[in-house]
Amino acid sequence: MTSSASSSAGSAPKKDPWELPDVSGLTVGVLGGTGDQGRGLAYRLARAGQRVVIGSRAAERAEQAAAEIGHGVEGAENAECARRSDIVIVAVPWEGHRKTVESLRTELRDKLVVDCVNPLGFDKKGAYALVPEEGSAAEQAAALLPESRVTAAFHHLSAVLLSDPEVAEIETDVMVLGEVRADCEIVQALAARIPGMRGVFAGRLRNAHQVESLVANLISVNRRYKAHAGVRLTDI
Repeated sequence: MTSSASSSAGSAPKKDPWELPDVSGLTVGVLGGTGDQGRGLAYRLARAGQRVVIGSRAAERAEQAAAEIGHGVEGAENAECARRSDIVIVAVPWEGHRKTVESLRTELRDKLVVDCVNPLGFDKKGAYALVPEEGSAAEQAAALLPESRVTAAFHHLSAVLLSDPEVAEIETDVMVLGEVRADCEIVQALAARIPGMRGVFAGRLRNAHQVESLVANLISVNRRYKAHAGVRLTDI
């Protein structure tokens, strides 16, 4: 047997990219869970059976929103939300992104952080992408949280569809970016908990800017066609 044949015979089979871990037992925290996007994500994940805690600067506000969402969602002040969660989704407005993330550095240590913030500006021509100094919101989070495992995902979801109880499935793909493939697979699996969604690995964090900025295009599409368009990737 040749050395090349021996090497080939001894190599491990390639893992199926759709073979994802079981995340059903993890607690998901949503910072900004009282806003439209965060509230919608919390509702969908809780409806799928995930344990969810939403965070806000004021615990009372988070508790009120959690009661309105139902499905066992709990509310807490941001720091408490982060402490109680295995995975923390950052869904705060871009204007408060740096301050919120920086203030929770201790609570987010060793946590899997999922940044879904889209840095956008608005003028009379519509929405347009902003370019943070770090390159993207996700890269800003990674720079501020050196002891956390930062990924990027859930950017292209309609808050209207997420919150509508009459919508049984949300047919869309969630592009997931990160430095560690295993962390990305956890987030992909979390996305797949929501009926109709797929989590798709889409590269490292350095590619997060174009994913975040695509939301400006989707806003234009939705306004023109009075729709709630998302993203669906073909041939996979």
